[in-house]
Amino acid sequence: MFSHIKQLQFEAKPERPDPNYAKKLQELIGGQFGEMSVAMQYLFQGWSVRGNDKYKDLLLDIGTEEIGHIEMLATMVSRLLDDAPVQLQEEAAKDPVIGAVMGGMNPQHVIVAGLGARPSDSVGNPWMGSYIISSGNLLADFRANLNAESQGRLQAVRLYEMSDDRGVKDLLSVLIARDSYHQNQWAAAIAELEEQEGLLVPSTFPREKERLDVSYKLYNFSEGEESSTGRWAQGQAFDGQGEYEYISSPVPEGDRPNLKPAPSGLHNTPPMDDKLFR
Repeated sequence: MFSHIKQLQFEAKPERPDPNYAKKLQELIGGQFGEMSVAMQYLFQGWSVRGNDKYKDLLLDIGTEEIGHIEMLATMVSRLLDDAPVQLQEEAAKDPVIGAVMGGMNPQHVIVAGLGARPSDSVGNPWMGSYIISSGNLLADFRANLNAESQGRLQAVRLYEMSDDRGVKDLLSVLIARDSYHQNQWAAAIAELEEQEGLLVPSTFPREKERLDVSYKLYNFSEGEESSTGRWAQGQAFDGQGEYEYISSPVPEGDRPNLKPAPSGLHNTPPMDDKLFR
């Protein structure tokens, strides 16, 4: 059960209308790493947790908070559009500065949403459920969550630098701070799970079923050998079960693939040399 509280988690109001910036702010709402994505990601992960109430509660806490962040951003978008579209359009022909501002706005904010936010990114792409990751393996999911918060904070910081509006910066400073906590939080949860399960996902798959002779090799498949100096190329592996090895000149194990001709009914181009198939 969800219950909505009318007050915003944090309050922030822009100093002036700015429909161009409202368009940019849409990235934090409906972008791949926006608040809609992390809200749905954490909630679906939480709803799928089996027998780990501590992590289920954490996911539902944070997922529900992210719904509030969507509301905060949607409210800011609406406030940035207040008094802007109709009046500024009338003035655009007279004032080139205002015209430039209007030229960067999202027309769907007026045509579709009636001066409101949209479930889309900054260039109008609709939010997609395929953005979210919910695998049932908490270590894999928490690593995805850490990445999502890292990307989200990066984008919020970039948007912070793009604005000189104190009200907008107040809102973004809060969201950036919450992203900081969420990165710390997922890092702590990952460390806790790694201590229990080890580094690799899934931890339940028997290692003897994989090709252990290639489990710790770095193959040099690009020009240059700078990657050979990294921690991943030498010494004990982070999982504690092997030694890293750098392979400067990888030798292929397989033969050149030669596929059989397709059935004639498919009308593929016939092979130039049918000796390959004799």
